Amino acid sequence: MGEFVNLFEVGPRDGLQNEKEIIPTSHKIELIERLVSSGLQKIEATSFVNPKWIPQLADAVDVLTQIKRKDGVVYSALVPNLRGLERALGVGMKEIAVFMSSSESHNKSNINKSIDETFPVLREVAQAARAEGIKVRGYVSTAFGCPFEGDVPLSSVVRVTEQLLDMGAYEVSIGDTIGVGNPKQVKENFRSLIDLFGSGRLAGHFHDTRGTGLANVYAALEAGIRTFDSSIGGLGGCPYAPGASGNISTEDIVYMLHAMGMETGVDLDGLVQTGVFMESVLGRTLPSRVLQAMKKTGKEGECVNG
Repeated sequence: MGEFVNLFEVGPRDGLQNEKEIIPTSHKIELIERLVSSGLQKIEATSFVNPKWIPQLADAVDVLTQIKRKDGVVYSALVPNLRGLERALGVGMKEIAVFMSSSESHNKSNINKSIDETFPVLREVAQAARAEGIKVRGYVSTAFGCPFEGDVPLSSVVRVTEQLLDMGAYEVSIGDTIGVGNPKQVKENFRSLIDLFGSGRLAGHFHDTRGTGLANVYAALEAGIRTFDSSIGGLGGCPYAPGASGNISTEDIVYMLHAMGMETGVDLDGLVQTGVFMESVLGRTLPSRVLQAMKKTGKEGECVNG
């Protein structure tokens, strides 16, 4: 293939939001800076959701004011409403993300609003952000299946994606929140979405709950997608989606893409060292296969445990 694939690292936000033990701010800052040092140029750093709902990310302002921002790197944060946008503006964010589900039940569980009630809220946020020169990225959750409703029709995904793009989102990430998608479904659905919206405005966001994460990435690649969300070590999970385990591991997707002759601009050894760092922070082994393999074999470079 020999093409460039963009990776959007979501570990500092999506990866950590479900962790029960509060991680010190200094460790979050070190995580972000290590990820940037490995070559990742798009980082979802935190969230401005009300801290009482996601206590792990209550230090969003501290994280974003204390990290050493590197020129050319996109630092993004999740913003649910105008209050969240006000906080994001206060720390000089240049990009934000807005989010909603393609299934009614998950949207109500996650946002406490119906899909139709969510559209005007996000439109207000997106318009206010763009008026300040801030780029807006969109997320569509449960695009391949819902923990409450089961199958989600593609028409629902199309409707939500269309609305987010119409609000001014430059890109919409299509998410398999609970990891139920299969390669055939992923390829067919992305082909349909690309026909409607173009490949350059879409990204893939996969969870590896049932072991199909990399297969689904490959299926989306074949459909024409060239941007993917991933999380260091395979960290992650949605607190409002029962059964949603970790995101596709950044190490795993980088290894696969490089082995296929594709480019990412990311140093795999640096990622593995960052994964080892997060294992020490969390006090447990992370699910990334490549992380575990490279810790044991030392192949793909001089990776050390620490």
